[in-house]
Amino acid sequence: MDTADSEPERPAEPEAEAETERPVDLDDEAELDEFVGANPVALVEFYTEGCGVCASMEPVLGNVARASGAAVGLVNPRDDPVLVDRFDVRSVPTLVLFVDGEPVARRSEGFVGADDLVSWVDSEGDTGEAGA
Repeated sequence: MDTADSEPERPAEPEAEAETERPVDLDDEAELDEFVGANPVALVEFYTEGCGVCASMEPVLGNVARASGAAVGLVNPRDDPVLVDRFDVRSVPTLVLFVDGEPVARRSEGFVGADDLVSWVDSEGDTGEAGA
C-alpha cells in the first residue's frame, strides 16, 4: 500500500499566502534587515513584552497588512539592543515604515487605529518621502 498518495502535501501555499496578511515576528537586526530588504513597503512595530498598547496593535497591524499590501513585522528591540540606538526607539510601540529597504517615516504616539495607519502607510509608502 502506497501511503504517499494518502497524505496531501499542498498546504504550504495557503500558509505562505496567509503569512503576508499577518505580522511576521523578527528576532534580531539581521532578520529585520532581510525582511525590509525583501519587501518594497514594510511596516515594522518595535514593541516590548508586557506592553498593553503594543499587544492591542497586533490585530490592527494584521488589518493594515491586508488593506495596504505592506509587509508587517514585529521586533522586540530588547532582544537585540543595537536596534534601540539604530532606530532611536525611545518608547513603544514605535512604528517605522520602510520603502525599498530604507526607513522613510515613523510614529511613536501609542495606539493608532487601522484606518489612520492604512492611510499613513499608503501615503508615505507611495511617495517614499521621509515623514520622520
